Amino acid sequence: MQRIGIADLGSNSARLIVFTCQPGQWFRITDGIKETIRLGEGLGRSGRLSKKALERAVAAVELFADYARATGLDRLELLGTSALRDAENRQAFVAAVEPLGAPVRILTGEEEAELGVSAVANGFDLRDAWVMDLGGGSAQLSEMRDRLYVEGSAHPLGAVRLTEAFLASDPPSGEEVRALEEAVDDELGGLARDLDGSRPLVAIGGTVRNLARMAQKAHRYPLPLIHGYRLTREALEEVTARLLQMPQARREAVAGLNPDRADIIVAGALVFRWLLRRTGLDEILISGHGVREGAFFRHFLDAPYLLPDVRAFSVRNRARQYPQPGAHVLQIRELAGRLFDELVPLHSMTGAERELLDAAAALHDSGTLLHYYRHERHGAYMLIAAPLDGYTHRELALIALLVRYHRRGSPKLGTFAPLARPGDKRRLRQLTACLRLAESLERSRAGRVRDVEIEVGKGSVVMRLVADEEPTVELWEAQKHEPLFRRAFGRRLELEAVRRPEKGSRATG
Repeated sequence: MQRIGIADLGSNSARLIVFTCQPGQWFRITDGIKETIRLGEGLGRSGRLSKKALERAVAAVELFADYARATGLDRLELLGTSALRDAENRQAFVAAVEPLGAPVRILTGEEEAELGVSAVANGFDLRDAWVMDLGGGSAQLSEMRDRLYVEGSAHPLGAVRLTEAFLASDPPSGEEVRALEEAVDDELGGLARDLDGSRPLVAIGGTVRNLARMAQKAHRYPLPLIHGYRLTREALEEVTARLLQMPQARREAVAGLNPDRADIIVAGALVFRWLLRRTGLDEILISGHGVREGAFFRHFLDAPYLLPDVRAFSVRNRARQYPQPGAHVLQIRELAGRLFDELVPLHSMTGAERELLDAAAALHDSGTLLHYYRHERHGAYMLIAAPLDGYTHRELALIALLVRYHRRGSPKLGTFAPLARPGDKRRLRQLTACLRLAESLERSRAGRVRDVEIEVGKGSVVMRLVADEEPTVELWEAQKHEPLFRRAFGRRLELEAVRRPEKGSRATG
């Protein structure tokens, strides 16, 4: 097990994230420190880091280095981005932090863009995308194809830089807004023609995450997650219009907006508003991962630094953080999948729904980490509190609901109804029936029910439990859920036990 710290020193903030991991196997974020350093303050006018900005940045590095020593990090990697890349006096900063034993790697614009693409490739179930990283000093627009970085370019369009260059009034005047938009058009107008909607636009960085949170708060979004959120053009227009009417003092109190960004958020909003207007795209897919995560994958994975299957790894990674009895979980997954397959004539669902069922089966008892009693509720809460990478918010809501109802209760969409598609109420009921019956058939946790055989009739379904010995507990438990099965599939459920001992089983001695 290793503890790896990755920090980026941006134009607006410096942030350290600590990953605890077993390379190639699992990881989780276990700590973090953030400092607002405004390293890019005044850089656009003078081309140099100011004395105060240098002092703030050096203090942040000193803090990170001391933390690394005190907590015994196996590795600390410090990344410099736009401000350090562009500053004429960047060597003064490098010399100032050298005695701290924490060398800073200053990324080129292309290296920064490539790390952003790596974060997106390992955070979403996407093969192709455009990736926009808007920071304090610059914006990188990159192309991802077959999950790999193809090309990208850096532009002086960061939120700090644009605010200082164009937005002198509080709130900004219409003339200032137009001037900023013209500058963005001069930089990105040619590239924007390529963003034709054939692939999604994924945005990373603190600016767009704050815009997304504001939109979520304004519309009472049911999931407390940013990663995977789709910020629509309509929602962005509403947020931007609100910001343009407010002075900074009022912006600091806006729900979802970090007060530290209140003075620069308008510039960032205008860049993204311009981009959606110019391209005609309907939405931006928000990434909760960025340069730090992209850099981490350089340590966690072998080249080309790609998880083979983002969704499968995400479920496995979560399961390893919340240990459950392996044999029991495997049996539940196998039985749930078998029930799903045997009942296809009644539900007509596809492999997409089967995958959601399998994910829920893999994590159904994760809530026991907190307490056995009501662990189904604990497990559901844990699923919506942190993203499963690669899954959409709708899919994540369905997985959480399956975990929530895998033991008892009448399955319902509840507060997640706004995320649902037509037919999801029925899907939830049918998938819950499969998972709850699978749990019942493994009630003794002894693996007695090896298989199920199903015969679908006009008014009933006969389910035969193939077992080494009489599965009394399993039959008793499964019978309790006949009413749910009947509501889900429109058939009575009849249960039978078939003793068919395997060679070498306990039943045969």
